[in-house]
Amino acid sequence: MPVNLEIPARDALLAVPGVEIGTACAAIRKTGRRDVLLIRIAEGATVAGVFTRNRFRAAPVRVCQEHLRNGGSAIRALLVNVGCANAGTAAQGLADARRSCELVARSLGCEPAQVLPFSTGVILEHLPMDRMAQGIASAAGDLGRSDWLDAAEAIMTTDTIPKAVSLRVPAGDRQLTVTGIAKGAGMIRPNMATMLGYIATDASVAEPLLSRWLREIADASFNRVTVDGDTSTNDSLILVASGASGVTIRDDADPGAAALKEALLAVARQLAQSLVRDGEGATKFITIEVEQAGSPDEAAAVAYSIAHSPLVKTAFFASDPNLGRILAAIGYSGIADLDVDRVDVWLDDVHVASAGGRHPDYREQDGQRVMKQAEIRVRVALARGEHATTVWTCDLSHDYVSINADYRS
Repeated sequence: MPVNLEIPARDALLAVPGVEIGTACAAIRKTGRRDVLLIRIAEGATVAGVFTRNRFRAAPVRVCQEHLRNGGSAIRALLVNVGCANAGTAAQGLADARRSCELVARSLGCEPAQVLPFSTGVILEHLPMDRMAQGIASAAGDLGRSDWLDAAEAIMTTDTIPKAVSLRVPAGDRQLTVTGIAKGAGMIRPNMATMLGYIATDASVAEPLLSRWLREIADASFNRVTVDGDTSTNDSLILVASGASGVTIRDDADPGAAALKEALLAVARQLAQSLVRDGEGATKFITIEVEQAGSPDEAAAVAYSIAHSPLVKTAFFASDPNLGRILAAIGYSGIADLDVDRVDVWLDDVHVASAGGRHPDYREQDGQRVMKQAEIRVRVALARGEHATTVWTCDLSHDYVSINADYRS
């Protein structure tokens, strides 16, 4: 079960004017479930994307990047399939991704280069193009009938529940809408960004500003979560500004710009944290805060060193206050001149370590009390500077092994 995460209410997910949703059951890998999502975007919209840095990036990622180079104001549709990642598929994979765009373009009356394709699922397998064609046709016929909860369900793989968030944002005498969905539960290590995610607003946002905002938002949300340290081949995060509200934002100083960006960040952070809360086999949601670092990179290195340690993560699963594992992870994080005698570590309100060792007031029963909680905060002060970061992760349980051992069966 996910950690303090529930299925979003359908009526709480707000439609975004200028964005239409269609879904279909195409039996790409499993029968009887939505596995194709088609999103049609109104003319005049702008689109930005950030993608995996895995060198084995999937064919659809490569095609998306090609099409976005033509300009985010040209994009008219997003296509997502579940069950086959179309990664590690060489030239045939690229041909299949491009063929998928052609099928969408034919259905919607646009150009193939105006379509962004996305895939998620098993690597080293080719797309079943006959089923893809049927799914695309069905999803095109469904446009405007499916909603955001349907969309969130259609992109799930090992997720146990759909992930979606909506907010309204005041903009003068008007209100803007922000709605986002994401999928991801395993192979989660942001490098940008480990998941599929789609966020839309009905504001009109200039393309260069939208692209910059998305990078900054991703770095403060999806690039601060990890489940298992693995960066996927298909990671993609897309931001759509449909312009249907009539509110135009060209730079950071425009009225409504700050409020909209903050709402986009809030949606992104909630979605990012939901990936961790629904991490494969997760029973604990863990916030790791590193402060007083010498640089942002230094803070991130320490936070991820803790978050990625199998020994730390299994101790959290067992509620075992074997907290020397956290000190060890800090020590091998790569800071060559770290003065461990100045490092302080807390579990929630419990001061665990200081002056190079166990804090004199620390009692094991206090550590165990915190470790038994479903939500835990680890705070580390390095006494090296003024930089800080936060990373969200989960524990590592028996179920994680079972889920991934049985993934293809």
